[in-house]
Amino acid sequence: MALIALAADKGSPGVTTAAVALAAVWPRRVLLAETDPAGGDLVYRSAAAHGGPLNPNTGMLSIAATARRGLVPDQLWDHTQPLSGGLEVLVGLGIAEQAAGLAGLWPTLGRAFASLADSPHAPADVIADCGRISGDTPVMEMFPQAALLLLVARAEPESLARVRDRAAALSAKLHGGPRGAASLATPLIGVVLICDTGDAPKMVHQVNEMLMAAQTGARVFGTLAHDPSGAEQLAGRKRGRLDKSLLIRSARKVTVDLYQQYGTAWQTPAAGAGR
Repeated sequence: MALIALAADKGSPGVTTAAVALAAVWPRRVLLAETDPAGGDLVYRSAAAHGGPLNPNTGMLSIAATARRGLVPDQLWDHTQPLSGGLEVLVGLGIAEQAAGLAGLWPTLGRAFASLADSPHAPADVIADCGRISGDTPVMEMFPQAALLLLVARAEPESLARVRDRAAALSAKLHGGPRGAASLATPLIGVVLICDTGDAPKMVHQVNEMLMAAQTGARVFGTLAHDPSGAEQLAGRKRGRLDKSLLIRSARKVTVDLYQQYGTAWQTPAAGAGR
């Protein structure tokens, strides 16, 4: 199993919505971790399984004290809460100032997330919502432990230009320089585009050409439908058949494609033994 990190360069392309959508249809047990140093969103937009609000003090905030004494992957479950619908989440920080309590702990968290696969009791993949990143964002200290780093971007020209430049910078930082499109260096760097479904094939082709020309080593791993109604349903603010929404249908395709390509590499003896 694996740590999958989702992030954005600038603006609000919908990283949290993308992370929740992918986690909701993930084919194996998954933990959704809100690791944005600027603070999480789920405590404000999602209900807990018991119907009330999520506890903002149980999650990244509570795990800080534990991690300073050393963090065994199984301990992650002590700080999670189930959302309405059953998805297990590690709730993010309340405000950016609380990130000071995690100073120096990001590599420890990254190792714990990546090693959760080896849990003898509850192995799981981890999808980490890392929010917006820049050159000095501390959450980037987790990225060397990730199997896959997905940059979320909308289809506007300025957003695509930024994601191209961010992918190149991350490749240089994590891989030591630009890589060819076929590189298997880890973490793999990819792009998830948020766009209208009718435009998806054309956008994937154009963005892949742009990423290749810039020698980023990244490519488009999939597209999520621009579906405001589906996003409202996912957040519990609107009723409807969420499983029939364009957002969830497109998220399911992304996860299927990821597992067809990388699922075998992510499988571990611990995970297989429990199934």
